[in-house]
Amino acid sequence: MNLSCNLLLCTALAGLLLGGCTSKVTETTQYSGYLSNYNNLQEVETPSGGTAMRWVSPSWNPNAYDTIAFRTLEFYPAPKPNEQVNQKTLTDLQNYMSSKAKSVLGQKYRRASSAAAAPAGSHPLVLRAAITGVSASNEGMKWYEVMPIAAVIGATQAVTGHRDQDTHLFIEAEFIDARTHQPMVKVVRKVFGSQLENESQKITAKDFKDAIDKLNADLRAFVRS
Repeated sequence: MNLSCNLLLCTALAGLLLGGCTSKVTETTQYSGYLSNYNNLQEVETPSGGTAMRWVSPSWNPNAYDTIAFRTLEFYPAPKPNEQVNQKTLTDLQNYMSSKAKSVLGQKYRRASSAAAAPAGSHPLVLRAAITGVSASNEGMKWYEVMPIAAVIGATQAVTGHRDQDTHLFIEAEFIDARTHQPMVKVVRKVFGSQLENESQKITAKDFKDAIDKLNADLRAFVRS
């Protein structure tokens, strides 16, 4: 078998391996511990065409509330910026996602920075939400961890000169009834950003802008359901 055939075989095998290891949803091993628990999460399709892991209380009624208590998305666990994902990118992601969520939820509810700050006599719903990971790799990973790739894939990339990397953003969130302190909704979401040309390309908030906009379109549809 000549070099060309070897290369084609390796490329085909690499494609199969890469395709098989990309999950549409966050793996259980990637759950951060941010939520109160991860019981009974089920895979669901979202209106934007995405996929999420979600649990909804049987008593959930988005119209039972008139106020949303939410200040900003958190980071959990605390991130460690590096050359590919710097502090500016993290801050830009946090600000953009928080602003979009406030805008969407503000179309239905009054906004308050916390349940304690909600107007007297109101019925507040608390949103806890966090960015729990950012990845740029051929395989899903937690905060900036570089995961090993099969030798055949590495060899193929070295020969062809391509090291394309997929980008992923991991989010966990829950709605909590402020009066009962019981969770009403829990969501674990993995969204896909732009593909990077190589491992040296920096990730920016712009890489996830379209994905975040779709995420908030799903949020809008959910609270209006």
